[in-house]
Amino acid sequence: MGTGGPGAPLLSSPPSLRSAVPGAGLEGPPSRRAAAPGPLWSRRCRYLRTGRACCQMVQALLAVLILVCASVSCGPPGGYTGLPDLGGIYYYQYGGAYSGFSGADGEKARELDQRFYVLKLPVARAAMAVGGCLLAVSCVLLSLGVLRLPWRFPAWLLLECALDAVVAVGMVPALYYYFHFLLEVYNSSVCKEREQLYQSKGYQGFRCSLHAAEIAAGLWGCMVAMAYLLSAGLAARAFTAIRTLKQKPVQLE
Repeated sequence: MGTGGPGAPLLSSPPSLRSAVPGAGLEGPPSRRAAAPGPLWSRRCRYLRTGRACCQMVQALLAVLILVCASVSCGPPGGYTGLPDLGGIYYYQYGGAYSGFSGADGEKARELDQRFYVLKLPVARAAMAVGGCLLAVSCVLLSLGVLRLPWRFPAWLLLECALDAVVAVGMVPALYYYFHFLLEVYNSSVCKEREQLYQSKGYQGFRCSLHAAEIAAGLWGCMVAMAYLLSAGLAARAFTAIRTLKQKPVQLE
């Protein structure tokens, strides 16, 4: 098809170029896209419809879940506090909780709980720190995408791709050391003695093994690694698409 007369408008980039990468065209200038209704098609918010934005939101959600599971794994610092001392409601709700301990046994349980808490505290703090860093990184990347920084500076996408790849690879040793140190805590003499003491009084919830929150934190960590790996691929793909659009913004047929 020709270009028409001298006053004929230039054609925009062909649809095949705009659709080379799903979601890549959403970061382009507004003049090259037809106006569409809805708040998510606004200049700043349409980035939220891209695959990279979805990955970053999933990463933020998984980071929050890691924070929650790590805080649950840490548990309360007081250890055996004697729930009856908190009031009759707690005492009867838990069926006379810890009523089997008295005198020296109660003091021993309190001491073992506190020592066990001190052993687990560094691992839980490290897990919460990792979760907080992951949450900060995902929120920063999402904010920069909404501000359309990758469109103005396409080289940023290469840096984002490298950062995503580093996080994805770094999660592997992080998960290894997380479970390694947790198993060391559960194999310690403090945990074994604590388990025997509670079992002697009929309590079965103090075994020296990984519990659900710690296993869930590991699963969320694996999902984070996969999400960042996918995000790295999408960032590299978006860089190629944006560079092509900037080099050939108009094509005449």
